[in-house]
This record gives sequence, C-alpha cells and structure tokens, in this order.
Amino acid sequence: MKLLIINGPNLNLTGRREPSVYGTTDFGTWFGVLRETYAPRGVRLDCVQSNIEGELIGFIQEAEGRYDGIVLNAGGYTHTSVAITDAIRAVDVPVVEVHISNLFAREEYRHVSLTGTACRGTITGFGLDSYRLAVESFLANR
Repeated sequence: MKLLIINGPNLNLTGRREPSVYGTTDFGTWFGVLRETYAPRGVRLDCVQSNIEGELIGFIQEAEGRYDGIVLNAGGYTHTSVAITDAIRAVDVPVVEVHISNLFAREEYRHVSLTGTACRGTITGFGLDSYRLAVESFLANR
C-alpha cells in the first residue's frame, strides 16, 4: 500500500508553532516514526508540504494512479478552499482528512470543513496521532 501525506500551510512549523495547540514534536520526527511503524506492514508513506494552495491541488492530482490513498491536512485551507475540495472530488484516490487540533474546540470559523465534504472521513483532535489513525483507516478498508 502506498499512501501520500499532504500537509498544507504552516504545518512545516509543527513543533514550534503554538505548542499548546500543536504540540512540541516536529512533523519530520513524527513522520519518521510513522514510516518505521508501517514499513513492516507493507505500507510505503511519502510526504509533501506546501504553503501554496495551487501546489496542494497539484499534489492531489498527481497522486492519482500512483497512490492508494491520501492523508490530507489542508491547514487553514480546510475552511476556505473550494479549489482543493474540487481537486479531491476530481481524482479517484480516497482521501482522509486529518487535523492535529480539535477543530470543534477552537474558533467558530474552524468548525466548517469544506475539504472534509469531499473526503472519506475526517480525524480531528488527536495531535500528531491523527495521522496514524488515518493510516489505520486505510489498512482497515483495503
């Protein structure tokens, strides 16, 4: 199984940005743990990140035919991007949306996920472990 993790804006700052919300572990360290955990189970994980909406759309489109699934944390674009939502709907690759923080315990504008409406499911509020839970969801639904 090949899965692509796509991280959106500011997720390159995980571990430094608002540690009370996002924790103190940087994503690169967590990604290494995920790769080591799932490689013996036959799961190949790749990861890309961009602060640019159009690049995220490109990553989604390029995943078709190359990956069995996408784990997407669109960051702030979650609440605003019709274009990313359309890209998810346009490809034949299942997408699970993840969020490190619990969106529903935060500002009201974060309670709406445009991108989530096009995804297989959404995992929110479990810290970086949200990514592990997304991988598990793909394994459970092979």
